[in-house]
Amino acid sequence: MISKKLALEVLNAALSTGGDFAEIFLEETYSGNYTVENGKTQPPATSLTYGAGIRILKGLQSVYGHTSDLTKKGLLKLATSLSAGFEGNRALTVEKLKTVRVRKNHEIEKSLEFVEVKDIIEKLKTANKVIKDYSPSIVRAVTILVTEVRNITIFNSEGNAFSDRQERLRVVFQAIAMAPGAFEYSYTGPGAHRGFEYVEGLDLEKIAREVADVAVKKLTAVECPSGKMPVVIGNGFGGVIFHEACGHPLEASSVSKGLSPFAGKIGKQVAHPAVTAVDDGTIVNAWGSNNIDDEGMKTKKNVLIKNGILQNYLIDRFNGRRMNEQSNGTGRRQNYTFEPTSRMSNTYIAAGKYTPEEIIGSVKLGLYAKSLGGGSVDPSTGDFNFACEEAYIIRDGKIAELVKGASLIGNGAEILMKIDMVANDLLRAQGNCGAESGTIPVDVGQPTIRVSEIVVGGRGGKLQ
Repeated sequence: MISKKLALEVLNAALSTGGDFAEIFLEETYSGNYTVENGKTQPPATSLTYGAGIRILKGLQSVYGHTSDLTKKGLLKLATSLSAGFEGNRALTVEKLKTVRVRKNHEIEKSLEFVEVKDIIEKLKTANKVIKDYSPSIVRAVTILVTEVRNITIFNSEGNAFSDRQERLRVVFQAIAMAPGAFEYSYTGPGAHRGFEYVEGLDLEKIAREVADVAVKKLTAVECPSGKMPVVIGNGFGGVIFHEACGHPLEASSVSKGLSPFAGKIGKQVAHPAVTAVDDGTIVNAWGSNNIDDEGMKTKKNVLIKNGILQNYLIDRFNGRRMNEQSNGTGRRQNYTFEPTSRMSNTYIAAGKYTPEEIIGSVKLGLYAKSLGGGSVDPSTGDFNFACEEAYIIRDGKIAELVKGASLIGNGAEILMKIDMVANDLLRAQGNCGAESGTIPVDVGQPTIRVSEIVVGGRGGKLQ
């Protein structure tokens, strides 16, 4: 997007007042949003975003700015303005830039750039009709394809130049069902770091039926009872609890400032021995994967917790300085308008030794949270509250009645110690995570797990 010659000028302008590191992050992103609602096609929404972000570090100080003016004048103006944030004389000069070869882990068979809009709409209409026709109770059916083609280039004062191309897409299914005095919603959104071949390989009609079925069944569900009880959390999106309540406190952005309950606990037991947790940005074609992070570092498989013992944090370049640690490929940002920081990629609890049936069978009376919805968490304490998208009562080791209005309330550090059974059915699910450096694509995941005791919120009285 700019020449190496210009990048050298900009980097050296940024370093003119004594900065010890400078970086240019260039981005060009094509985004698309295609929607069919109740059989009607909405006008496609497409956009092109491009620009550059410049960051300068000096010790434990950082300045960052961005611009969409990629001319020599515009970039030098930004670099000079940012360098004024420091006082001092030049300590570093960048003499040359070398291109660093970036591995290509995520093969694209059918690039989104060459897919006809009519082919996209045809797929969405088919799935939309399945939802709408599933039951007279369905009053709203929505199917959406979200696409992104992202090209990035990074130049830094270590003399390195990196370039990468990323293609992602996600299919969203939504169903709203109504009955007298009842209104229920169901949703799912599978996605991948792939081309249109991913959509062609999905059983869209099956997914559509499942989403519609959940919305309709919830119309006749009873209110969930409340109180402390054992809870079995289903695989896949059940992993959002670990992501929110435990994953964020393991990011260096909070650990380096002592704001995490896990700060200073490397080598200590923070979870039940049944728990091993991983963040892996290298999984081929996974929604949260990249070849490199947004600082140019190779992504890695980082084991965070092994058999209950804390092994590692997610560390970006700047917060690594505070911790005297090297980056482990987890510096991410939404786009060039954000400064990068430590973020998750594909974060999951690893598979265990039990079957899901054994775990459900071990509970005499409790809750089966098959899937979770939205929630809130305080990353400084790990306190959380998550709604259950689909939940059932467990009676005598068997799944019984469907309930609605269930929520799980607890603390991340405490729940880790209470995950005492982990199944062998690991599944990941896709989501978007919002934090300090913007909203980014991530996978959450886990096998079916048993939490020995957790507070369940509901309006159905005491469980009996």
